[in-house]
Amino acid sequence: MTPSPNGSAAGRSPGAPVPSPTRPVPGLRDFYEDPTVPVASGEARSLRQARMLADALGPAVPGSPAATVLDVGCGDGSAAATAARVLNGHRIVGVDWSQDALRRAAPRLSQVVRGELTGGGLPFASGSADAVLFSEVVEHLVDPDSALDELHRVLRPGGHLMLSTPNLAAWYNRGLLLAGVQPVFSEVSLRRIHGRPGSQVVGHLRLYTARALREFVAASGFEVVTVAGAPFHGVPRPLRPLDRLACRLPSLASILLVHARKV
Repeated sequence: MTPSPNGSAAGRSPGAPVPSPTRPVPGLRDFYEDPTVPVASGEARSLRQARMLADALGPAVPGSPAATVLDVGCGDGSAAATAARVLNGHRIVGVDWSQDALRRAAPRLSQVVRGELTGGGLPFASGSADAVLFSEVVEHLVDPDSALDELHRVLRPGGHLMLSTPNLAAWYNRGLLLAGVQPVFSEVSLRRIHGRPGSQVVGHLRLYTARALREFVAASGFEVVTVAGAPFHGVPRPLRPLDRLACRLPSLASILLVHARKV
């Protein structure tokens, strides 16, 4: 039976009873405004990413304008606060569309701004940012192509994009797939976890391997400078040394860290 455009079933006889409407299922916006949904990145990978950016920007020079760094999808501000420790003298602006996230980020950052990657776009002029932190965001997006287009727009020529995301091909996911188990980081429902280890739903819609991520970023108008690996705080403690070792080969690491420049 084919659903009609208004959602009812086509072919129902005129006199048949109409079922009562069900309660609408919460959308993605409702999901991310839920204060119980995690909005923080792990400190270890946030620090690695910040150090990569600090190396790219160099130290702030007295008498010269500070670099403007946008933390797009800042969540609770913890990643930007970690970055601030190694980006002394540079200006960090937290950006998120979730009002709940911005309330949590405000005590940690000197400036927070509400902005979206879709619709009207980010509230910044083209070429106004020296760098963008994009930590654990791309995996949550319905339209990642438009998102990277918008980040490309706000960056100055040669500006830096620091993107991090879980690795679909992490060392343990390869073993899980061979055993017929749903990979870690992947989710088939916004209500609960099915078929894989873990219990926390965080709203992942897309996952990347190192090769796919490199190609995707390059196709969006960026030159990929480097791809590095970072550990995942959710790995069981006995396996964490192995997880840190896997970071030496980014294609096996839990988290992918990409440094790219606008061309």
